[in-house]
Amino acid sequence: MTSRFVAVPGGRLNTVDEGDATDPAILLLHAAVADLRAWDDVVPPLVRAGYRVVRYDARGFGASTTDDVDYSTRADALAVLDALRIDRAAFVGNSRGGQVAFDTAIESPERVVAVVGVGAGLGGFEGEPTPEELAVFEEGDALESADEVDVEALVDLETRVWLDGIGQPETRLPAAIRERFRAMDAAIYAPVRVTGRHISLEPSAGDRLADLRCPVLAIAGAFDVSDVAQTALHLEANAPDARALIMPGVAHMIGMEAPAELAALIVDFLAPLPRWS
Repeated sequence: MTSRFVAVPGGRLNTVDEGDATDPAILLLHAAVADLRAWDDVVPPLVRAGYRVVRYDARGFGASTTDDVDYSTRADALAVLDALRIDRAAFVGNSRGGQVAFDTAIESPERVVAVVGVGAGLGGFEGEPTPEELAVFEEGDALESADEVDVEALVDLETRVWLDGIGQPETRLPAAIRERFRAMDAAIYAPVRVTGRHISLEPSAGDRLADLRCPVLAIAGAFDVSDVAQTALHLEANAPDARALIMPGVAHMIGMEAPAELAALIVDFLAPLPRWS
C-alpha cells in the first residue's frame, strides 16, 4: 500500500494506492457522510482478484484539504489518476461518489471504462421520498440549521438513516461498524472544516444519460432510502448500457456492512470487459 498527497488547484488529496501497478485500475469514490476508510474492507478482495485499487479523500474529508475555491470533482478524480499515471479506470462510487463517477464518465468518457454506483446519486434526478423519509429529512434540516449545531444528535440521525436504514433496528449491524461510521461522520462537522465550492456538471448527468455509454451497474440496498432504488431503475431504463440491482438486507453504506458481497459483484461485473490500463 502506498499513501501520498496529490496536489490539485487550491488543495491536496490524500490518496491510497494498493495492488500491482500493472493491473487494471479501480477508483473508489466515497460518500458524503464518510471518507476513504469506508472502503477499507472492500479493497483486499479486489486486489486479490487482480485489480489495482485507488481511493482518495475528497476535498474537506479525511486528511484532504482545500482552500475556499471553486473546483470540479471530476477534475479532482482525473488528477488522482494522472498523478498515478493511470490512463483509464473503472469508477466505483458510493452515494455522492457515485454522482461524481457518472459525471466524470459523461464529461471524460475516454478515462472511464465502467461505473458501479453503490447507493449512488445522479445529478438532475430526484426520486419521490416516502412520508416517513420526508419527516426524517426535515428533522435533519432542522438540526443542521440550528444556531448551535448538536453534532451528536446529527450523527445519531445520519447513522440511523445512512447506516442502519430508516426503520431498521440499531442492533442490525455490529457496534464496531457503527462506531467506525460515526467517527467518519462526526469529523464532517468539525468547526474549522473548509470544503470549497463544487462546480456542477452542466447540463446535469440526468439530462445527458444518452452520453453515459460505458457499462453501468447501479446497486441499491433494499434498506436504503427509496430515492436510491428509483435512481438505479432510472439509470437502467434510460442509460444505453446500465443494469440495476437491488441488494437485499443492506442500506446505504454497502461497502461497510457487506464488503465481500459488494467486491464479488464488482469483480463479476468487470470480468467480461477487456483488460485496461
